[in-house]
Amino acid sequence: MCRQTEGALAANLVYKRVSTDQQPTARQNLVLDAACIEDPVVFEIADPVVFEEDGGTSSRLHPLQRPKFRALLDYARPGDTVHISEMSRLVRGTGHILDVLDVLHRDQVALRIHDGAFSAMDLTARHPRTGELLSTVKFMVQPFAATGELQRDLQREPTYDGLRASETKGSKGGRRPAVPADKTGDVRTAYLEDRSIAALARDHGVSRGAIRTAVADLLPDHTAAKEEAPALELLVTLDMPGKAADFLRTAEPEAAERAALAQGVVVRRGQGYTLRVTAVPAVHCRILALCQPLDGGQGMPAVPAQRKARREYENRVSALVPTEP
Repeated sequence: MCRQTEGALAANLVYKRVSTDQQPTARQNLVLDAACIEDPVVFEIADPVVFEEDGGTSSRLHPLQRPKFRALLDYARPGDTVHISEMSRLVRGTGHILDVLDVLHRDQVALRIHDGAFSAMDLTARHPRTGELLSTVKFMVQPFAATGELQRDLQREPTYDGLRASETKGSKGGRRPAVPADKTGDVRTAYLEDRSIAALARDHGVSRGAIRTAVADLLPDHTAAKEEAPALELLVTLDMPGKAADFLRTAEPEAAERAALAQGVVVRRGQGYTLRVTAVPAVHCRILALCQPLDGGQGMPAVPAQRKARREYENRVSALVPTEP
């Protein structure tokens, strides 16, 4: 897509994200059916520019970190209007919507919600003198967003309870293996007797991958990979209290810690904020070590609020690192 930056007419930008996670079955069917026809939001807008998020993008990801929404913001010009079918297609919490409104106001881009509680609100209304979001808009946005977040949590809790109950009964969930449990023993025995994977796949009418899954721990490269390859650390997202984040701005972290802090997302919490940092556990541990002066010592007075902030972050980091007996 190309567009002139000067003299261009205002554009209508449509953001779409189809997500079926954490929704009732009836709603899933509705979304899947709607995905097969022309989007009603696109249908009623003349010459829209559509940005459709990939279905695998997590709904828990901050909107400003989603690839297609970032592409929309890069494409948008002052005077454009962003159209969304429902606010839940973009944000999942109060802090997220306020962050999005701040960015849209900075770029002079309007926002139009076509359905739901926000459809009758002008979310981009600002004070004519200060330019800040109107207090009445903020007052209305926060309870609506909090209500939607509560509704999703109430839907999610019974689902998690059911999954935990199934786990206690031995059910692992997920897709059932192609090789039935009563035939897995025969497959493994035949493989140990030098029967090839291709022959076993033909005998049982399944793919070679299904046979490899059934005999995964018997494969020649399984032991070598387990002994030689180092375990990959997964990225973990933790909320750091704002007072700890303010202190770290005056510290001198290493490159990895500095990059993790620079990429952190600010989330409002009442009058303060938290910095949502995504990094491997080892980096979180080193960042925690940098916060040690907040407990007092090293020429710094012990401030109760800062000490509490460091301990909150320490508790979250400690939950990632297993303690040795």
